Amino acid sequence: MATIKIKQIKSKIGYPVDQKRTLEALGLHKISQVVEKEDTPVIRGMVRKVHHLVEVIG
Repeated sequence: MATIKIKQIKSKIGYPVDQKRTLEALGLHKISQVVEKEDTPVIRGMVRKVHHLVEVIG
């Protein structure tokens, strides 16, 4: 299956706990960190929830 790269572009400080947990579930802990995940509806939903904190690279 296809993969997407997700990059954290903004700090999670000051955002609700559920958004912080979503970033951790995606494997993101630092700004500019990039993770590669399978392109599934579940991952897309998580990205949509924190779209203001991350950037989809590919």
